[in-house]
Amino acid sequence: MIRILLLAILFMLVAHTFWRVVEGIVAGAGSGSTSRRRRSIRPSVKLVKDPVCGTWVTPREEMAVTRGGATHYFCSDACRKNFLRS
Repeated sequence: MIRILLLAILFMLVAHTFWRVVEGIVAGAGSGSTSRRRRSIRPSVKLVKDPVCGTWVTPREEMAVTRGGATHYFCSDACRKNFLRS
């Protein structure tokens, strides 16, 4: 009885592993099938360099200053204030 139970568990593990491999191959081939484990793809965002400290940041309007026709983006309020002082 125990042998049958262990064989059943082993069969389920092998079947699950096989299905995951097939699912990965199909996803890699780009068939467009949806999977509940599929991760969402975010659009890429262009990073800009903070002119004060050199940190690469995502452009945000609340951390931006337009000066001389160019918009500058900052990593923090301290960098933005430092830029405005100069």
